[in-house]
Amino acid sequence: MFKTALFFLTLAVSLADDDPWDKVRKLKSGVELRIIKQGAPQPVLGKFDEVTEESLIVVVKNEQVAIPKDKIDRIDYRPPGGSRVTKETKITQEGPDANPSPPGVPQGPAGPSSSTSSNVSIGSKPDFETIYRRTAGPPKK
Repeated sequence: MFKTALFFLTLAVSLADDDPWDKVRKLKSGVELRIIKQGAPQPVLGKFDEVTEESLIVVVKNEQVAIPKDKIDRIDYRPPGGSRVTKETKITQEGPDANPSPPGVPQGPAGPSSSTSSNVSIGSKPDFETIYRRTAGPPKK
């Protein structure tokens, strides 16, 4: 009984200490981000570069931009997906023509024939997922 209580107490403490900023630190460089800043009418779209204790550094239109952590309300990321391109190739083979051609129509060589068709489709990107949301801190005095 004591071991079970100790396990749950340890689990609760580890969950309570989980800093949401740590999830941002674990992102890989180049991940697509959507950053919602305080008071900004539009989110900032860019690619993750690096993170510090005080700011998030993203690449927006080939320019590095540092966004202070205290100005960020929420960060969404686009999870890496598999290939969005789907290729399909269909090959059909037919034997010699069983119906003879009418008289006067030249006949081609008798033998098997085949046809090939290919199709390529491009799917959509995966949706953004929230990775960081500002937590309400202690009231300022």
